[in-house]
Amino acid sequence: MRYARSLFAKLFSLYELFRYTVYSGAPIRVTGSPPTAGRPADLQLSVPHALLRFRDEGSGPAVVLVHGWTLDLDQWEPQAQALSDAFRVIRLDRRGFGLSSGQPSLANDVGDVRALMKHLRLRSVALVGMSQGARVAAHLAAESPECVSCVVFDGPPSGILSDASVAEEEIPLAAYRALIRDGRIEEFRSEWRNHPLAQLHTADPGAHELLRRMLSRYPAVDLRGTESGPALPPARIESIRAPALVVSGALDLESRIRSAEALARALPSCERVLVPGAGHLPNLDYPAHYNTRLRRFLQHCAT
Repeated sequence: MRYARSLFAKLFSLYELFRYTVYSGAPIRVTGSPPTAGRPADLQLSVPHALLRFRDEGSGPAVVLVHGWTLDLDQWEPQAQALSDAFRVIRLDRRGFGLSSGQPSLANDVGDVRALMKHLRLRSVALVGMSQGARVAAHLAAESPECVSCVVFDGPPSGILSDASVAEEEIPLAAYRALIRDGRIEEFRSEWRNHPLAQLHTADPGAHELLRRMLSRYPAVDLRGTESGPALPPARIESIRAPALVVSGALDLESRIRSAEALARALPSCERVLVPGAGHLPNLDYPAHYNTRLRRFLQHCAT
């Protein structure tokens, strides 16, 4: 009986490998070890000029999570754990971030999410975009409304509404680029960890360790040169008809809260949430509150 159970487990693992590696389209590969308790498998999707890492967990309505600058798919670990009992949670490293190759490009990110949806045969998804990722979510919701059941904007930047951006005021990109050009990436990481957009307000050591690991993986490809590919103009926010949730940490930068408020006013159907005691990373600062509000929204709107 023990042998039979072992044989079944091996056959099931081979089936799972086959399920993710045989399909029509770009090649996908499983990297690292198969899923184990508490550790999902890393998968890879080949797209033009990049190889993207992603994870696919749970079952139910599909939710695609898109991370912010200097972060990667591990940003969403608390949400994957909380939601995968009722939703199919899909998260990716944007090209040039985390363990994905390629040159960072917001315009290409939009196409990459579409490619991932096509590969996984997803007809409709709920989108969750954080910071830079919110711009990607906005374009997908505006341009492909038939594919988006609902959308969540977390800490959206000013560029989501207009070409006029306060990015340089919020983030000293010129100084950061100079550090990278001089080969001082650790000095850059040290400075960025102390920036309000990268600081946690929680005392949870697990959240701090998670953020530390992500920042240590950030390769700073985008700071070594100009962004490749076409620029990403503001999305047509007024054309988004899907139900929307706009989230901010109550302690986020005032410029980000103003941007979120303006976005909420511009959206035809929108719910607004402030996460108490949280900064620019509310999903890590106060995951219990964040997950409760996110689950409630998805239960009503995700299909």
